[in-house]
Amino acid sequence: QVQLVESGGGLVQPGGSLTLSCVASESVFSINAKGWYRQVPGKARELVALISSGGSTKYADSVKGRFTLSVDNGKNTVYLQMNSLEPEDTAVYYCNHKIIGAREIDFWGKGTQVTVSP
Repeated sequence: QVQLVESGGGLVQPGGSLTLSCVASESVFSINAKGWYRQVPGKARELVALISSGGSTKYADSVKGRFTLSVDNGKNTVYLQMNSLEPEDTAVYYCNHKIIGAREIDFWGKGTQVTVSP
C-alpha cells in the first residue's frame, strides 16, 4: 500500500505562487500515472494535472499555462508548481497515484488546503 503525503499548501494572494509536494512511501513499479486533483466543498473531485509513466502530461484547461507538474523519481516525489493563482484555485489538493490495468487502482494522500484570497 503506497502512502502519499502532501505538503506546501497555504494562503496566498491572487497572482501569487505555491509549490505542492507529494512524497510516496515507496517506489512501485506498477504505478502508471501520478498527479494532482482538487476538490471544493459540494463539488466533485477534479483532475488538475496527471503525468503517465511514459511522460505525457494532461492538464485541466483551467490551469494550462499556469501550473506545471514534475516528478523526481529518485526522491519518489511529485511537484505541482502553481503560478498566477486565482481565487477559483482555492481547494483541497490531493496527490494521486494510479495503477491502470484490468481495473484502475487509485492511491490518495490526505490533501493539503490551498486558499487564494486578498
